[in-house]
Amino acid sequence: MADEFKVFTNINSTVVDPKNFDSRSFVDVKSDVCIIPPNSFALSRTVEYFRIPRDVLTVCVGKSTYARCGLIVNVTPFEPEWEGFVTLEISNTTPLPAKVYANEGIAQVLFFQSDETCEVSYADKQGKYQRQQGLTLPKL
Repeated sequence: MADEFKVFTNINSTVVDPKNFDSRSFVDVKSDVCIIPPNSFALSRTVEYFRIPRDVLTVCVGKSTYARCGLIVNVTPFEPEWEGFVTLEISNTTPLPAKVYANEGIAQVLFFQSDETCEVSYADKQGKYQRQQGLTLPKL
């Protein structure tokens, strides 16, 4: 996890709408630590840049130490031929503030190689999150 965070906030009383996302829903934080408010979440990104081969699909899962503290990492699978920095969503399911640390592992990526290549890759579809360079908010 990099040292860039977007912490969800209710300061502007915006509505969370994935079809019309308001970036004012987040406060930007650049730090070695991030405090996630109770029952809230933050976005971060990976330090690593990924290039997924055409015959590979990945699944990202949270690490147990963080899960045991009520922090859940949610990332969609990385499709064949997707590439970029991964935007991580870290949910604090507890009634207390939670601290996460930059430049430490919070999740792990499982790679599954197929015995054949996919017919239509993420690159073929020109996916909207292809080659994302930083923390990427929802796109329609």
